[in-house]
Amino acid sequence: MIKLKINNKVVAVEDGTSVMKAAQQMGIDIPNMCWNDELEHFTSCMLCMVKDKKNGKLYPSCSVKVTEGMEVITDDDEIAESRKTALELLLSEHVGDCEAPCQVACPAHMDIPKMNRFIAAGKFDEALAVVKKDIALPAVLGRICPAPCEGACHRKTVDEPVSICLLKQIVGDKGNPAPVPELEQTGKKVAVIGAGPAGLAAAYYLQLKGIQVTLFDKNEKAGGLLRTSLSAEVLPLEVLDREIAEIIKTGVIFKGGTAITLNVFEEMKAEFDALVVATGVISGETENFGLQAGPKGIVADKNSYQTSDEKVFAIGNVLRSSRLAVRSVGQGKEVAFAVQQFLKKHAVKGEPRLFNSRFGRLVKNELAEYLKESVDAKRIWPEGGTGFSNEQAVAEAKRCLHCDCRAIDNCKLRNYSEAYNADQKRYKTSERRTITKQINHGAVVYEPQKCIKCGICVRLTGKYREKFGFTFIGRGFDVEIGVPFNEALKNGLTETAVKVANACPTGAISLKKE
Repeated sequence: MIKLKINNKVVAVEDGTSVMKAAQQMGIDIPNMCWNDELEHFTSCMLCMVKDKKNGKLYPSCSVKVTEGMEVITDDDEIAESRKTALELLLSEHVGDCEAPCQVACPAHMDIPKMNRFIAAGKFDEALAVVKKDIALPAVLGRICPAPCEGACHRKTVDEPVSICLLKQIVGDKGNPAPVPELEQTGKKVAVIGAGPAGLAAAYYLQLKGIQVTLFDKNEKAGGLLRTSLSAEVLPLEVLDREIAEIIKTGVIFKGGTAITLNVFEEMKAEFDALVVATGVISGETENFGLQAGPKGIVADKNSYQTSDEKVFAIGNVLRSSRLAVRSVGQGKEVAFAVQQFLKKHAVKGEPRLFNSRFGRLVKNELAEYLKESVDAKRIWPEGGTGFSNEQAVAEAKRCLHCDCRAIDNCKLRNYSEAYNADQKRYKTSERRTITKQINHGAVVYEPQKCIKCGICVRLTGKYREKFGFTFIGRGFDVEIGVPFNEALKNGLTETAVKVANACPTGAISLKKE
């Protein structure tokens, strides 16, 4: 056995063990992209750098074997900067969107592509569950939202954007909401003041986190401007009432006809563990509730919505006047994260946002590549403003180009880029590579421009003796990974497709079905 020190702790491992494996045996996770436990290793990504404590030199822990008396440091500022640089070099050639442009443009940050895929499969209940993860009032917003998401849709480059809002509307109208789960109660109480779109959303998402919400409004019925400023032709009251009822069903206590004066506000601060102000445009009547305010409204942190009083959060038009209800609904969802963090005495940062790779607009030659996973059909315009039929919705959803990454939830490149605050543009020196998609396989899709050339797929297909498999093609900076002899993807991966897709660290090779 070999004895060494890792982060000043002694460990004994077998001779021939790599420094990375020795660290793993101690429960220390060293970042890596090209490592695979069942393969012989060669150094590629340079992400697993560690330091020799004796001489201060950095080296890749995956390829260096332990020696007697070795002293290793696995994390300090110099190592972190080295890893960040390695990630930024990998990102400089990585071409792919983590999140679809429509999702980035949506003020509520809804997972639009996933909704579209469920609708395309005729699964309206599952689509509704996706929407309500981010939007508490889908049928309402499907009717009134000005659709900033559609302005960012890549399909717009081909012909016309996908009709996202009408798809959201039919999901809200025809999808069956999931039963309210049995929630583990935290014992905390929060008051939400104002039952417009922002307050309703905040109440809904806080309640789902096990926090008892009491929702106050000066009007007898909830809805705010949704109820009073829109015609029945635009937003039928039965639609609004139905979605409000779904929110109340989670356990929210609604107290309408309640005027909140400054004195009442102070009493509420003593009674509740936190307050969310969502009253709409501030007036002299509320006197800003004693909170710091500017010319546009109450001043709050842009990420957490925490005000000058740490116990009070503010969202919606109380911050600044806006006619965009989807923005208010999105803030209602986001503030729930911040309030929960505050109640748990964690750092109050708001909804987590991960690193997001973006490549910009599609170029002409890429349109055909994206249409491989879509249909060549024009946008559907329902007659009479009644919305889609089920059949029309399925057909329209199939127009989605699948711009998001299939590996968004388990991409090592994304996760590590977030952890090390990597800058995707730092080492950009040339025009980006043109996106291509290889989909002629029953189980997987290969997008070469997402590949970081870690070689895992090459080694796996070699180990399992694929007839063609994958190999390195070309030399130097122009090297690519692909099936040799210009064979089709389906011939390269006949036995190992799923194994290779699961091992890929970036989603360059990914399973077709989620």
